[in-house]
Amino acid sequence: MDQFSAHLDRGWDLVQRGDTRGAEASARRALELDPNSPEAHNLLGFVAALEGEGEEAIEAYRQAIALDDTYLEAMLNAAEVYIHPLGDFDQAIEMCDQALDLAEVDEEIIDALLLKFDALLGKGDLDEAAQVAARIPEGPYDNPNHTFLVGRAFYEIGQADKAAALIEEAALKDPRHAEAHYYLGLIRDERGDVRGATQAFLRSRELDVELGMPPWAPSREGFVTLAQKTVAALNPVLRRYVEGAELYISDVPGMELVAEGVDPRALVLLDGLNADERERGLRGSAEVHPCARVFVYALNVARLAGSIEALEREINLALEREITATFLEAEQNERTEKELN
Repeated sequence: MDQFSAHLDRGWDLVQRGDTRGAEASARRALELDPNSPEAHNLLGFVAALEGEGEEAIEAYRQAIALDDTYLEAMLNAAEVYIHPLGDFDQAIEMCDQALDLAEVDEEIIDALLLKFDALLGKGDLDEAAQVAARIPEGPYDNPNHTFLVGRAFYEIGQADKAAALIEEAALKDPRHAEAHYYLGLIRDERGDVRGATQAFLRSRELDVELGMPPWAPSREGFVTLAQKTVAALNPVLRRYVEGAELYISDVPGMELVAEGVDPRALVLLDGLNADERERGLRGSAEVHPCARVFVYALNVARLAGSIEALEREINLALEREITATFLEAEQNERTEKELN
């Protein structure tokens, strides 16, 4: 094996071990030997994506494609980053279409169609997403992740029965597939199988914890500071419900909470709710403290954010949703009931 190939192989091996810094060093050594290597640029992009550097990843992937305009792997990798964390769904669709023009075998076609499906779903175009899902070659699939992703696609467009068999199969084929177990929990919950859903959710939670925080995530102290800043910056109408509450950071909800029905991938949880205080709020009192504790689940937030720059936004959106659902919607319902009576 020549030195260039050795650096590339070592880089991908380090990626599998979670050593992104070592993988980046290997990629850069490979580029020193061959600056025009699309494979080295692709590896550099993959490492940047793992580090939460979406724009850098795209730059590297596009360089790889510029050097080899048939480089399907780099196109698919770029599409994935465009979808998350960048949220540039149109660019993702463009990349997928380029890949589909080049795809020759079912596995390549499936990869490109699944990514295009996710991009269309992100745009909210359910009809076109359903048309893309219908184009996916039928199984059985050799890759358990394809089995899951096709099942998830059917679930997202409302074909739960078709999705259930595939997701169940994916969880059996790969017992360590956290996503498969999570979606299995969603399906069982919809079917009223509370016990089965809880078991699947707990398994998903366990696997998420084992995977751990992404390499770009801040320290626990950094997360506390970020969450405090986010609470302080909330709209005053919402902030009054959590102002003064104790703030706690945890990776994911505890097992006992999941067993009681809390989503294992919840982003925030409001606790110590005081009904008397909320009633004071309904009467217009300025000094209202209806929430005693706010839990922010760092691992779940980081997964959704995809980059350190997006963390604050995801915490803010999660708090807004939770406060609105817990207090404002409840207050509106109470007012409506009183008016009806």
